[in-house]
Amino acid sequence: MRLNEYLADRLKEVFTEGKWVLGTNFKEQIIDLDWKQATQKIDDLNTIADLTFHIDYYIAGVANVLKDGTLDIRDKYSFDCPPIESEQDWKDLVNKFCLDSEEFIELVKNMTDEKILSDFVDKKYGTFYRNFDAMIEHTYYHLGQIILIKKRIK
Repeated sequence: MRLNEYLADRLKEVFTEGKWVLGTNFKEQIIDLDWKQATQKIDDLNTIADLTFHIDYYIAGVANVLKDGTLDIRDKYSFDCPPIESEQDWKDLVNKFCLDSEEFIELVKNMTDEKILSDFVDKKYGTFYRNFDAMIEHTYYHLGQIILIKKRIK
């Protein structure tokens, strides 16, 4: 298996299709929620809407780099989720996550191994591979949070 296929499969597992590590994936956990559940505050935890925005922020930002754009995302803005005030706002965010995830997976799938092993934007950020691996781990971390928050909501 080529590196691009391996990474695309791992990204699918955590974002949209997988059941291997946690028996679920990000999309499956957010798709069945309504906007009130997604924005329900539990103690001092982030809401599910905030976490969904947060993960999508990184997906869209790194995808921009993969499309030969610039790295414009900044950690300090990664939780600046616009207000979710209706079911449509929530559905729009879920849909954006799903579309961005699919696009991102496809972009990774189309990369060469040489590109995957090259520096991501700047040498200080490591390789594309390292960044994809970190995105996968980061998403699993927040997916676990979402699972726990859903248990508290229901």
